[in-house]
Amino acid sequence: MTDNTRGAMLMMASMALFTLNDTFTKMLAGEVPLAQVITLRGLFTSVATAAIAWRLGAFSKPVAVRDRRLILLRVVAEVGAAYFFLTALFNMPLANVTAVLQSAPLVVTLAAALFLGESVGWRRLGAILVGFVGVLLIVRPGPEGFNLYAGYALVSVGFVTLRDITTRRLSREVPSMLVSFGTAVGVTLAFAVGGVWGADWVALDTRSGGLILAAGIAVLGAYLCSVGAMRSGEISFVSPFRYTGLLWALVLGLIAFGQFPEWPTLLGAGIVVASGLFTLYRERRLGLRPTAPQGSPRA
Repeated sequence: MTDNTRGAMLMMASMALFTLNDTFTKMLAGEVPLAQVITLRGLFTSVATAAIAWRLGAFSKPVAVRDRRLILLRVVAEVGAAYFFLTALFNMPLANVTAVLQSAPLVVTLAAALFLGESVGWRRLGAILVGFVGVLLIVRPGPEGFNLYAGYALVSVGFVTLRDITTRRLSREVPSMLVSFGTAVGVTLAFAVGGVWGADWVALDTRSGGLILAAGIAVLGAYLCSVGAMRSGEISFVSPFRYTGLLWALVLGLIAFGQFPEWPTLLGAGIVVASGLFTLYRERRLGLRPTAPQGSPRA
């Protein structure tokens, strides 16, 4: 097995686990408040991430003041992404929310050009514009198609973009696991504090407790697979396999919730994925570092 093949398999596994996490979380909608779900899941992932970071020696390396500020900004962006994404997930079909999220690589590419001065040629710019047409087909702005939670999904993409642009400005010396630990703790604390003024927590039964634990295990495994994928193969080869998450969302949405998208959503998702793949292809041809997000708003 080549490094690229191993990386592709790990990336597909991470997308499957991320979607499983979303499925388990969505199954708790209407039973357990969102803040409670994320706080309890976050406690598990924070402890597990801390153990892995300590094992890798991430805590022993000094972090510059500039990088600390960027990590803090990244945590804020992650909190916003998690809140808007998960709120949309609780109120929209799984495949629809996942399809909107597929536009994140396109938005990050555009933001990198606007704010980091990266070169974006007319071909990639055209692909971005076509991708946005696909997003419009998914959310269908209008009195019958668009709703508040579709807007939430779009806002989450904005926060994902801020998170990934901030990540790209971090020094290469900053350990990835240290950033992940800070993010996990930050998201957990934010939802814990928010839960104090939100809905009252409820007692967990075996089912809800098991789903929260399963979601925590899935999201932790997804992150580890994603990191392994980035370290195993060429990023330009591995990154396109992120789009397999949409296939998992279609299958799990149908099995778990009996939901299957209407044809405009499927067409829009296809356009978004095709635009993203073309953008990654052009980046590889030009020898640029791919701007696909190195994570998800599910932390």
